[in-house]
Amino acid sequence: MKYEAILKARMSSESYEKIAALKNPKVMEFIGSFVEHCDPASVYVCNDSEADVQYVRDQALKLGEEHLLHEAKHTIHWDSYADQARDKDGTRFMAYKENLEKMEALNAVEYEEGLNEIMGIAKGIMKGKPAVVQFFSEGPTESPFTIPCVQFTDSWYVAHSEFILYRSAYTHFLKMKENEKDDFFRFLHSAGDLDENGNTVNLNKRRIYMDTQNNIVYSMNNQYAGNSIGLKKHSMRLAINKSGQEGWLCEHMFIMAAVDKEKGRMTYFSGAYPSACGKTSTAMIPGEKIVGDDIAYLRNINGEFRAVNVEFGMFGIIKDVNAEDDPLIFENLMKNQEIIFSNVLKGPDNKPYWLGMGVEAPTQGRNHFGDWTKGVKDAKGKEVGVAHGNARYT
Repeated sequence: MKYEAILKARMSSESYEKIAALKNPKVMEFIGSFVEHCDPASVYVCNDSEADVQYVRDQALKLGEEHLLHEAKHTIHWDSYADQARDKDGTRFMAYKENLEKMEALNAVEYEEGLNEIMGIAKGIMKGKPAVVQFFSEGPTESPFTIPCVQFTDSWYVAHSEFILYRSAYTHFLKMKENEKDDFFRFLHSAGDLDENGNTVNLNKRRIYMDTQNNIVYSMNNQYAGNSIGLKKHSMRLAINKSGQEGWLCEHMFIMAAVDKEKGRMTYFSGAYPSACGKTSTAMIPGEKIVGDDIAYLRNINGEFRAVNVEFGMFGIIKDVNAEDDPLIFENLMKNQEIIFSNVLKGPDNKPYWLGMGVEAPTQGRNHFGDWTKGVKDAKGKEVGVAHGNARYT
């Protein structure tokens, strides 16, 4: 087997056995080729066990990508001050020459040119760092909606986020039939070199290159979840292409039901609001029923229009979430349950604070800027707020 030696050298025997048990040459090729190319110091392979989920949580804390907050199950993560949103210029579709002209409006790059550039950036990018492999399903496992996915990253914050947001599917990969083993999405991510705060250094080499023809996304030199979490918007782009070929729909929509208790009726509908326009808030109106708040797969199942939530958790904008305007979301954010807060303030009381919270914030603490005091200005002379306007909760 081509990559057996390097995988055994970089993995524990337990991790290698997890990969080998899948008996999937394409998985082995994907992981092996990028272990060789990106050169991580070690690779941990996750299955669906709670022990592996806990290991990822612990690594995110140990490596400084997350920090504990006042509530035992709450953590906080900060991205670089300059890595706070999706990188539109650096996000490109890799297109074969015959498709390049019609994809020009999508910021496409010629396939070989794009592949050479991204592989050049990825060469040795994980050197000295521990990496992790995870298996997920977009949509419920073992269903007509299932899309299996493999994530390979050196960010344990990304790995932790994906365990919260998506259905772990190692067992699904074990059960895949021979004619199914080539059909899965692949995501390669690296945060790249990090500074003393644990943030990406080479943002000038931040790239997110999407190969919809081969169902793989390369994301380099970034940490902000919209750029780094492969199963979020990158996967949506792969699924839009796949759905168009196969005759179903992948849509950037919430799906919910309005509940009529008197008539015992639920009326389902969807909403295609752009980002930051209230999909999550609308889907979580108290008293109604939520199916999903962001991305939906829709299919004709035996003549009926059926839909599923692609995800398992939520990655939402936290600005202006407060007890009055978003009571259900706010109530859940106050509970001692697993939540990652990103790019908000950690106050002296070790609690999170954000813009529009409806609670008086401390005048000092730590946020995406670093050590923060009220009124502090950045290098461009702009006053830094208590949190970023695109701060999130997971």
